[in-house]
Amino acid sequence: GRLRLPLGKRLSLPVPLPAAAVAYSKPRLATFWYYAKVELAPPTPAEIPRAIDSMKSLVRSFQTGRLAQLTVKEALRNGLVATEVLMWFYIGEIIGKGGLIGYNV
Repeated sequence: GRLRLPLGKRLSLPVPLPAAAVAYSKPRLATFWYYAKVELAPPTPAEIPRAIDSMKSLVRSFQTGRLAQLTVKEALRNGLVATEVLMWFYIGEIIGKGGLIGYNV
């Protein structure tokens, strides 16, 4: 059943808190959605040749040994990008199989 309170003991939420939360989060959500649209969008046809060239230069750097001459900052950035790609792969796998544990075979 319902919870009945005496007439003088009404539950009420403070109105300023939700209004303050909305005011606080609106600009932050707008910024988040802006970057989400830009960063999570599929590549445009103009970006595909640049991505292919980038991959070719990465393969060349492996072959010539230039990879050993990376700065710590570049190596850390490359590691973070690789980690992000792997995490998106794993998230896709979890969504695809419908759970964290194994496939139903």
